[in-house]
Amino acid sequence: MRQTRIYQLTITLLVTITLFGNSPASEFDYPKPQKCDQTDDYFGTTVADPYRWMETNGTPELEQWIEEENKLTQGYLESIPFRNALREQLTETINYPKYSLPSSRSGRLFYSKNDGLQNQSVLYVIDKPGGDSSGESRVLIDPNTLSEDGTVSLQRTAVSRDGKWLAYSIARSGSDWNEINVLSVANGEPLADHLKWVKFSGIAWQGDGFYYSRYDKPLENADVLTAKNEYQKIFFHKLGTDQSDDVLVHENRDFPLRTMGASTDKDERFLFVTEGESTYGNSLMFRDLTQPNSPFVTIVGDFDSEQDVVTVLDDKFYMLTDRKASNKRLVLIDPQNPAEEHWVDVIPESESLLASVQCIGGLFVVTYLQDAAHVAFVYDRTGKRLREIELPTIGVTGFSGEKDQAEYFQSFTSFTYPTVIYRCNIETGERVEMFPSAIAITPDDFVTERIWYTNSDGRKVPIFVTYKKGLAKDGTNPTLLYGYGGFNISMSPSFNALRLPFLENGGIYAVAVLRGGGEYGETWHKSGTKLRKQNVFDDCIAAAEFLIAEKYTSPQKLALQGGSNGGLLVGAVITQRPDLFKAGVAAVGVLDMLRYHKFTIGWAWALDYGTSEDDAEMFRYLMSYSPLHNVKPGVDYPALLVTTSDHDDRVVPAHSFKFVATMQENSTSVNPVYIRIETKAGHGAGKPISKVIDESADVWAFLMRQLGMVPK
Repeated sequence: MRQTRIYQLTITLLVTITLFGNSPASEFDYPKPQKCDQTDDYFGTTVADPYRWMETNGTPELEQWIEEENKLTQGYLESIPFRNALREQLTETINYPKYSLPSSRSGRLFYSKNDGLQNQSVLYVIDKPGGDSSGESRVLIDPNTLSEDGTVSLQRTAVSRDGKWLAYSIARSGSDWNEINVLSVANGEPLADHLKWVKFSGIAWQGDGFYYSRYDKPLENADVLTAKNEYQKIFFHKLGTDQSDDVLVHENRDFPLRTMGASTDKDERFLFVTEGESTYGNSLMFRDLTQPNSPFVTIVGDFDSEQDVVTVLDDKFYMLTDRKASNKRLVLIDPQNPAEEHWVDVIPESESLLASVQCIGGLFVVTYLQDAAHVAFVYDRTGKRLREIELPTIGVTGFSGEKDQAEYFQSFTSFTYPTVIYRCNIETGERVEMFPSAIAITPDDFVTERIWYTNSDGRKVPIFVTYKKGLAKDGTNPTLLYGYGGFNISMSPSFNALRLPFLENGGIYAVAVLRGGGEYGETWHKSGTKLRKQNVFDDCIAAAEFLIAEKYTSPQKLALQGGSNGGLLVGAVITQRPDLFKAGVAAVGVLDMLRYHKFTIGWAWALDYGTSEDDAEMFRYLMSYSPLHNVKPGVDYPALLVTTSDHDDRVVPAHSFKFVATMQENSTSVNPVYIRIETKAGHGAGKPISKVIDESADVWAFLMRQLGMVPK
């Protein structure tokens, strides 16, 4: 239950100033947490870490600090007059049916649907899909029945080749830890199979069981939400057996930090196993399952590129790779001669990123990322382009289908174009709406521009700007700039109904393409990593300056938002250029760059960041931009809202705790520093709709108040 902090000020003027967030820092009455004498030596440089104790979950001191911070934050948010009305508006806006992209298996169709305000989407199955309609659906898994508060979410599903069984993983309270269960597709009855300590795993069926990845059970006294994840292994689970009887298929005891993944082709003839040392790059090997106890054969043995087997046709592998092709290519591999010198290009590398390839009805549906938005085509098996798949506007599309079926499914979305699902035919090109969007929005009321700003390297790159028609570019518009810039992840158009109140009230929503992302292939990604990470922040700064110079907005009307690696972006940019922004929102951010690699899966991010233990140069570079270590006293920082969750075992909440404590200790700004700490939630995946609405209402109320907006 939220608790309220009531400010009792006797002077009306002071009340008004406090409500608008323009009070000296002393008026915010920040908690004063204890400090410790912890210091660390990095290559001869002593670095203090007075809030190291915040890395230990569950201590009385930390629980008290969290309670005090949440009281302070909620007190401010409850003082915003339009916050409750905004929550009601968001609830109404998001209350419409939402569908996932369907997938077919053994004559059945599977898809997820959220009626509108269900905390979790429900998995449905259609036993006999009609040719011109969705057929009669029945519920297969309703995650809303698995917990009273909606905090158990469905993560992955996989149907056996014969269509009899469905294996699915669930997560509790947003944690990355998963459990795998199995049920009968025919009647939904659960089997006794129950697998634990699963994390970052697929489910790959083969016969009467499946392959999956897991870690050893943590030690009795280990904190499972912060402890480093080591020694992942691949097992085979046979239906009807206990997890203790699962067969170990692959491990690598020499490299405890490697991740392992397993997949099988549709015909279940080949097992493919990948290893990885970070978030980019994987080795690849395979085993012929028709040959008992056959050895693994290596296709790629290093981690300098990414490989993904698209399909197996006529016992040949079609593989998407960026090996010697930054923008990726599709290659044909003969398993009898898998060495790289024998690969044959089917679709060579081009100027645009080859984002995805899927085999449908014996043809290839190919998606390119062209200046951060999708274009799609159909190719034959020789690599000849047959036709373009037209898209409604600038946006993002996805496809689902089988290699031996002509029918497939397509999704499309953009900033003001809600997701629509089509039923398609690969042979005729016919496309009809299967699940049209039911949200009450008129896309023509808004404008989305893909315009070009000059990044810090002098290159013209896209920034997407969305706003309501009729907006005047006079420098007075409240604007939210969103960015990420890391881990080869692309920022492309997407629809989110929770943005609509901001847009409808005159706000501009801008998404900048930054180095470190995946928009222009692996070369673009690497240009924003390790000793080049500052390029990402410089690009973001250039995008902000562009929006100001082009009169979209001004520093007093501009806010910056990002999550996870994007939270790092917010922390770094506002500490480097506080003059450019009125406010910032950093969600589940990586904010302590000297110690991030010591928790859970953080070590895997070293390919993008480097670590403070690598060498003196890398330490100094990380220290130069680490948000936690670059907070300075006497600086007029923008208003800041940091959001995190108690079950985030991806980016542990200690990042946010330590950063906020440091900001509050040093801030003399007239702008506030607040932290919102969610309970029974994690890094973001699987968060119940009720919590999503509450958090969105708080974030938008904070931003609108700071940007001087009064919602209608």
